[in-house]
Amino acid sequence: MKTIDDDIRSGNFKQIYLLYGTEAYLKKQYKDKLKNAMAAPDDNMNFTTFEGKNINPKEVIDLAETLPFFADRRVILIEDSGFFKSSCEDLAEYLTQVAPATHFIFVEEEVDKRSKMYKTVKNNGKIVEFSAQSEELLTRWILTRLKKEGKNITGSVMQLFLSRTGTDMGNIDRELEKLICYALDRDVITAEDVMAVTTEQTTNKIFEMVNAIAEHNQRKALDLYYDLLTLKEPPMRIMFLITRQFQILLNVRDMAGRGMDNQSIAKNAGIPPFAVKRNISQAKGFTMAQLKRALYDGADLEESVKTGRMNDQMAVELFIMKYSRSEK
Repeated sequence: MKTIDDDIRSGNFKQIYLLYGTEAYLKKQYKDKLKNAMAAPDDNMNFTTFEGKNINPKEVIDLAETLPFFADRRVILIEDSGFFKSSCEDLAEYLTQVAPATHFIFVEEEVDKRSKMYKTVKNNGKIVEFSAQSEELLTRWILTRLKKEGKNITGSVMQLFLSRTGTDMGNIDRELEKLICYALDRDVITAEDVMAVTTEQTTNKIFEMVNAIAEHNQRKALDLYYDLLTLKEPPMRIMFLITRQFQILLNVRDMAGRGMDNQSIAKNAGIPPFAVKRNISQAKGFTMAQLKRALYDGADLEESVKTGRMNDQMAVELFIMKYSRSEK
């Protein structure tokens, strides 16, 4: 990210940028920064956007070879193309010898680092990955936002806020805006403020549900499930999130057993560092055999739903009831 900021400050732009990763908020911020710095506002003659999986590489190349119209550069933005996960030989070859006045900005969620496109951009341009930010960076970012608004927050309330919002910066941005407006006339954000206005993420309810299952609290686990159904969450998405949480627990328990530190566990399990301790605690409610069996049963129930042998809502209920029974 610093490289992009430096390029914008200096005005010396690479001919090819690839922005990728799961942190959509930051990715969009830097996409817009590059676009606004490299192309004049509303310059539809020299700025073109392609989006989606059906982009014709030949059309892109033909446009790239066209000289800019009364401007220093032609800028081509390509989003969610899938070019970096599939074979795109012609465009990869072209990117080794791009017309001098043409600049590319690629924006993708996933890439295959073995692909020819990825290797070509790595050798001829700049690649920036936007992954989930650490708790430390998120905390600093939130504190900066609050300071600009004349607000303060304690460490424990910050933890509560992040536990409800998750680590997606776009969601944090929206929830922070609500929080600032709610506490408009006060200097300090309280836990009551957070509970009053922030929207708890579905993944948090899933965590609570698995916690209830681990505690053999079947009534609570089913109540949480019915709450999610009331919120129009599809049963099979709930099943996916439950099995995903069991997969996290299996990985966390295994890594903790091998003596790995929390930072390494967080990175390998795909969870924020502040969530490691509570996941380790939750994992202790199950044996390794139970965690593995839960993943197998989840896949089996999904197959039953897909083949029409079982109703989707009933499938999830059966899973919850089986793993929340006292006599496991």
